[in-house]
Amino acid sequence: MPTHDNLAAASPWVELRTSSEDWDTADPDLLLQMLGQALWIRVFEEYVLELAGQGLIHGPAHSSIGQEGGAVGSILPLRSDDYVNGSHRGHHQFLAKAFGHVTSRKPGLLPELTDDVRVVLRRTLAEICGLADGFCRGRGGSMHLRWRDAGAMGTNAIVGGGVPQAAGFAFNQRHAGTDAVSVTYFGDGAVNIGSVLETFNLAAAWRLPVCFFIENNQYAVSTSVQEATAEARLSARGPGFNIPSWRVDGMDPLAVNLAMNEALDHMRAGNGPTIVEADLYRYFHQNGPYPGSAFGYRDKSEEKAWRDRDPIEQLRTHVLRRSLATTEDIAAALEEITEAMRQIGDSLLESVPGGKPGQRRIKAAEWPDPGFVDVGVRGDLSELEGSRYEEADTFSAELGERRFIDAVSDVLARRMATDERVVVLGEDVHRLKGGTNGATKRALELVPDRVLGTPISENAFTGLGGGMALDGRIRPVVEYMYADFMWVAADQLFNQVAKARHMFGGDNAVPFVLRSKLAVGTGYGSQHSMDPAGILTSAPGLRVVAPSTPFDYIGLMNTALACEDPVVVLEHVDLYPTSGPAPIDDLDYRIPVGKAAVRREGDDLTIISYLSMVRHCLDALDQVAEVKADLIDLRWLDRASLDWETIAGSVRKTNRVLIVEQGAVGTSYGGWLADEIQRRLFDWLDAPISRVTGKESSPSISKVLERAAIARTDEVVTALREFAAY
Repeated sequence: MPTHDNLAAASPWVELRTSSEDWDTADPDLLLQMLGQALWIRVFEEYVLELAGQGLIHGPAHSSIGQEGGAVGSILPLRSDDYVNGSHRGHHQFLAKAFGHVTSRKPGLLPELTDDVRVVLRRTLAEICGLADGFCRGRGGSMHLRWRDAGAMGTNAIVGGGVPQAAGFAFNQRHAGTDAVSVTYFGDGAVNIGSVLETFNLAAAWRLPVCFFIENNQYAVSTSVQEATAEARLSARGPGFNIPSWRVDGMDPLAVNLAMNEALDHMRAGNGPTIVEADLYRYFHQNGPYPGSAFGYRDKSEEKAWRDRDPIEQLRTHVLRRSLATTEDIAAALEEITEAMRQIGDSLLESVPGGKPGQRRIKAAEWPDPGFVDVGVRGDLSELEGSRYEEADTFSAELGERRFIDAVSDVLARRMATDERVVVLGEDVHRLKGGTNGATKRALELVPDRVLGTPISENAFTGLGGGMALDGRIRPVVEYMYADFMWVAADQLFNQVAKARHMFGGDNAVPFVLRSKLAVGTGYGSQHSMDPAGILTSAPGLRVVAPSTPFDYIGLMNTALACEDPVVVLEHVDLYPTSGPAPIDDLDYRIPVGKAAVRREGDDLTIISYLSMVRHCLDALDQVAEVKADLIDLRWLDRASLDWETIAGSVRKTNRVLIVEQGAVGTSYGGWLADEIQRRLFDWLDAPISRVTGKESSPSISKVLERAAIARTDEVVTALREFAAY
């Protein structure tokens, strides 16, 4: 007969409720601040919905009306050096954090609507309307609000998308030796998303000071919590990850405040992450000025029951009961904020000439200049000014034969030894004497505390690295064990890291380096063998570099780690065991962004390639000696960094082009490159652009089928012989 012992969670999970005594003893200034700021947020949101109803908000307007208590209750205890980020429904949190940054408590008074507060209101409304004066210059709109100075690090349109970044902020805060924390806000819909659960685990394992604040507003669009999960008490996730968790009535701002203060005490003491779940309610539909009952997924009686517990009315009742302010004081505060929003609106809007009475439009002068559309997709590289650039054929220091993988290991260690901001993270990078291929061997000898082995959770640790980079105090080097794993982390890589600079206004640096291994030809099959160049270079915010020699790897990695843009460094496993000339001691030079290398010269043909296929091209040219070709090793692959001067000079000389790559034709980099060459250099071409690629299929496990699926020397030889016979 088996025995059954009840198990207890290692961390507490509690429900916190307030009593009359709590309200009686609450700090008067706290209650006044919460009431005043909640009123400001409510009136602001009502005005946004008014504009949305008039068609003046382009895109969604995700109202937080009804949820103000959760925002002010949790954010008032935070400092400016504490960070918050949130979801698409984030106006209230953004405003509360911004208010906290620009206001100071005046004992015994409702908060003052100062000029600084008015600026926050105006710039937030301008951003929601997509205008130039917005915090993100109109690019973020309702869903992407960011003001770094206030510690508001960005709301996010991808459900749960900002959660891993908050762990990165928290890592930086702890690494800097402060007791600052991060709070990431998300809803009931995000709780069941993989990246959120991955981040719970990673934050708990690393004891990061991040609070996961769950705004359980009962519906993900129109799907109720009860429909979406068997455990509707969402803070129940906490004990499973050994995270202390609180559940509170989010319509009770004081309960939220008390729970957050307890969570803050835990985090500031260095005890790791927390979860706070606030049960609350959005009065309106997912977006727009209509209640959910108008769409049939909830009824009016349910909405009334929640409205009867309105957080602002609760605050107002207790403030009046305790004689902290009069009815006239509160009415005056309401009138003042209402008038302020009218004035702000009047500064942005004008009557439509010849339109209907009351019809308004955005003033033309408030819109961003259309020429601003692409500004800030990436930086201007001014951070690289003064670099010492070197090439192998002119290098004056001592060179010797070095293995490619040793160059990888040595330059990473060198940068980590000279720049304490550089941190390496990824799966198994801290074990196996240097990770799965030895890339971190030397770093583990010199700075093992900054070589961070992660759980198997690409979304979480990619996003964590993105948060590190957005904060700026850490320069992360994230490793994917195989390039195919970028699909697992696609949201964080493409939606977050690649877009962040442009989306948030174009000014914020994202010094993020991703090392991604290509294992074509190693027998690892369809899910470990892709060449991702064609996909990565479709994301305009990413710079992509593909070193083919040990010397180039050192210089290009140094440049990547000095760059303020996200850079993906591609590495082919076929190159790891190969050797070539590389410095013995000097590991501090750089190779310029946008500079290709010409590996061989000839007048017959321009061959363009990258990574391991450069060597295959050299071997093929040796076999087909009658073809004399320029062989261009691109090195930089992304659209902004291509060396068009070298490509154009060669094409004008040879008038024929062969693009050589190894991977599948469907994800081809060469397809885009061929199109761009013919657009730019059509008049210089004497024949269609030729290409060598792999087949349509992904490589298989079978050695024979794998070889049939990819390109190597033989395929280049065939192409050269066809050219010679033409």
